[in-house]
Amino acid sequence: MSDDKYVYDEDSGEWVSAAALAEKQAAAATVEVRDSVGNLLADGDQVTLIKDLDVKGAGQTLKRGTLIKAIRLTGDAQEIDCKFDGIKGLVLRAEFVRKH
Repeated sequence: MSDDKYVYDEDSGEWVSAAALAEKQAAAATVEVRDSVGNLLADGDQVTLIKDLDVKGAGQTLKRGTLIKAIRLTGDAQEIDCKFDGIKGLVLRAEFVRKH
């Protein structure tokens, strides 16, 4: 007999091993970020803007087709963090970018 502890999973209404429940909860906690056409984005990807965007506070407009390198995911399904020349702390909505 194994020494695995069992816990009650309220979602399924069954007793499952603690390790299996922990894996299930970790998988549910991960957020998928998708670009404007549905491609899955990951940390370090390059994206291209699909629309001209006015950057609040910077007095600058990012033009359509601008390449943004090395994005970082924020944990929000619609926001990505990135760097661009002259703009600190740039956060873009995933609906305005396409994976390069």
